[in-house]
Amino acid sequence: MARNEPSVLVRRTRHVDDVPVVGWREWLGLPTLGIKAKIDTGARTSAIHAYNVQRFTERGAPHVSFVVRPEQRRNDPAISCSAEVRDERLVRSSSGHQEQRYIVEIPASLGGHIWPIEVSLADRDPLGFRMLLGREAVRRRFLVDPDRSFLIGRCFADISNVITRKGKPR
Repeated sequence: MARNEPSVLVRRTRHVDDVPVVGWREWLGLPTLGIKAKIDTGARTSAIHAYNVQRFTERGAPHVSFVVRPEQRRNDPAISCSAEVRDERLVRSSSGHQEQRYIVEIPASLGGHIWPIEVSLADRDPLGFRMLLGREAVRRRFLVDPDRSFLIGRCFADISNVITRKGKPR
């Protein structure tokens, strides 16, 4: 170590006292359903298992209709949904496979927090979790403890009538 260098390395950290801690899996509230989600800080965008995805136009804007099966290894319930398309992106899976996916924005609820998240619609049927909550969704909202699960519990707000900034129900 050179003479002018300090003997102790000082790291700059952000104040995190008010940031809730979540486990690597949590119950997440989405409009009209609760779903077990894997908190995946390696994934940029959140993803949900969706099938029968159909694109349509409403009031000149692209939309998609799709069906969600929120429970792992079960076909029921099957919940029909629709949302405005925010984007279409080329997404790379953890196995390296790339595919074009629709991106929609939906409100999410976890631990009393309600916020909009971007979600890609994907075939997650063979995977362990029907929902991934990616790092963009948890950034600056939660700290993730990878050794623990379900720290928040199964309580989430009713967000079925959350209003967007444009004044439309989601």
